Amino acid sequence: MSNGTVINICFHGIGTPQRELEPGEDRYWVSEELFLAVLDEVREWPAVRLSFDDGNTSDVEIGLPALLARGLTADFFVLAARLESAGSLDEKAVRQLHDSGMGIGSHGMWHRPWRGMDPATSDAELVQARDRLAAVVGTGVDTAACPLGRYDRRLLGRMRQLGYTRVFTSDRRRARAGSWLQPRYSVRRDDTPGSLRAEALVGPGPLSRLKLEAVGTVKRLR
Repeated sequence: MSNGTVINICFHGIGTPQRELEPGEDRYWVSEELFLAVLDEVREWPAVRLSFDDGNTSDVEIGLPALLARGLTADFFVLAARLESAGSLDEKAVRQLHDSGMGIGSHGMWHRPWRGMDPATSDAELVQARDRLAAVVGTGVDTAACPLGRYDRRLLGRMRQLGYTRVFTSDRRRARAGSWLQPRYSVRRDDTPGSLRAEALVGPGPLSRLKLEAVGTVKRLR
């Protein structure tokens, strides 16, 4: 891996869901065995950042103990409107993550795409959700992960204006360590440590890599 690059690995739910899943969401729920195997795999990689989306209870019940046992940290991107809901983190759990040295970022208010939002929805997703999470942890929240991996130039410009210091996406490619926009590899239920290593650590061939970079460019400019 060249200097200055990082691999962002993202988890969603672990184990048995404790809430009703959205259509297609089950693809991103992984077994506890796979989760632990992936953690043990990526902890040996040269430059990795870990994150969790959606604010599921498995973040604190399974994710946090496994991270602490391995001396790892992660960013947790929480849905503000799901706080206190069945199967989702409550405020105490978010504070527990924060007090354990984990980062807390925003995944918005509801799990909805951020492209094409009207002003009221944009304010709820980008401002009110962040403010609620900041009130929970008692400090500023300035990172975010785009729900469903959807973004465009207008959205990114708005987020820069609002002072977000780093924004994470679902584009499956490596990131520059210091970049404001951070693509990630979301772990899926049919992944294995070996398949993830081949895709993220070894990486695609030159043509596939150029295609992935082109997709990201189109999203940023459209």
